[in-house]
Amino acid sequence: MIAARIHALAVSALAMLALAACAGVTPDDYADEEPEFRIEEYFDGKVMAWGMFQSRTGEVQRRFTVEIDGTVEGDQITLDERFVYDDGETDRRVWEIERIDDTTYTGEAGDIVGTAEGERQGNALNWTYTLALDVGDRTWNLQFDDWMILVDEDTLLNTAEVTKFGFRVGTVTLFFRRADAQGLAP
Repeated sequence: MIAARIHALAVSALAMLALAACAGVTPDDYADEEPEFRIEEYFDGKVMAWGMFQSRTGEVQRRFTVEIDGTVEGDQITLDERFVYDDGETDRRVWEIERIDDTTYTGEAGDIVGTAEGERQGNALNWTYTLALDVGDRTWNLQFDDWMILVDEDTLLNTAEVTKFGFRVGTVTLFFRRADAQGLAP
């Protein structure tokens, strides 16, 4: 009787793991979507972004704008991001991104722990990394699972699930627009 229960629990657990593995979205799901998103093309030049951070309950806790200067030299992409938050605080992050092959990217920045990894297919890029965020006198290492979707040649949408120890902390949402589109140049 006990062995049968253990067997049933094991089968149920394996079934749930299999379903969870099948439920996840992958970059391959976007392989046929257009327009094709290539970081090195979209971010070559000035880009503006507007975003917000929402807590796990959905409350908007912070809004911000970002001016991005992108430069591309061969397979090296540099994104100089300057943030302005709704409370007046400013911040800067400089990404050094390398195109590994046609679909794979890696990146580093001063507040990124280790190396960010990205995979591109069709109009989408999945970008994952750990961000070291200073909170008071502590530093939190937060995991970001970014999904960037190119809407048209000038417009990019980004959502990022933010977790700590596997638990959802919140969501970052960004809207990017190439600065030369419709006179947005700063």
